[in-house]
Amino acid sequence: MRPVSVGVCLVLAGAALVAQSEPRFEVSSIRASTDQGTAVNAGLRITNNQVRVVDLSLRNYIAIAYQTKPSQVLSPEWTSQLRFDISSNLPAGATRDQVPAMLRSLLEDRFQLKAHRETRDLPVYALTVARGGLKITGTPVDPNAAPPAALEAGGRGSGAGVTINVGESTFAVVANRVEVKKSTMAQVAESLTRFTDRTVIDATSVSEQFDFGFDLSQEDYQFVLMRAGVNAGVSLPPQLNRLLDASPPNPLGAYFEKVGLSLEPRRAPLGVVVVESMLKTPTEN
Repeated sequence: MRPVSVGVCLVLAGAALVAQSEPRFEVSSIRASTDQGTAVNAGLRITNNQVRVVDLSLRNYIAIAYQTKPSQVLSPEWTSQLRFDISSNLPAGATRDQVPAMLRSLLEDRFQLKAHRETRDLPVYALTVARGGLKITGTPVDPNAAPPAALEAGGRGSGAGVTINVGESTFAVVANRVEVKKSTMAQVAESLTRFTDRTVIDATSVSEQFDFGFDLSQEDYQFVLMRAGVNAGVSLPPQLNRLLDASPPNPLGAYFEKVGLSLEPRRAPLGVVVVESMLKTPTEN
């Protein structure tokens, strides 16, 4: 199974593009990831002069470029299966906020990406505070904290579990357990989208960071990992597909109730990116 679920979009989603003209990377190298198999060790690092991304799928790159979630990129299935490493130099004076626009230009130039935005009414899970209130205690997020010298995110995924890291924030589904560290509810919702059958939106109005965890039954643990694999574009064997189809639609919901959170099924208008065409391999520089 290849449940790759990297929290890169947590880092870049919602970033404002400050340049009026189309910014571009100075030099970019694009290579197919060396491991296209069942395990993933993906990562992103942005410094003042370079962007380095390893083992991300094309769908994830499109999501970063358009500042949305991978679940809101409507594209051929192979875009979630083909993974690439990208290394790019930032032009002098560029900021991290400009990286999505520069990545979009790169995808348009090298993969001939053509896409457009739409708004569609789609099923979602709304992450809300349960009626009994939160049963976990958070710590305030310092809005004046200095940004790190390098912005980093990464994820590891295999049949043994999935871990997503964004800076100090961690969301892990490993060894029959969900473990959340130093995460806001917005980050929790973003990560949950990769383990459920719908986009998860944060409707808690809670701004603190939280540490919490809970154990899963062996059966629910397997359901969650299979769902992560499907969301990442993995083709499951027919017997596992049948098992997943017969599984509860939201196996994590009851566990989140234990910490005072609810995953409510709703419908909501969501912005989506519709991919019209794209090459499977990049053109040369």
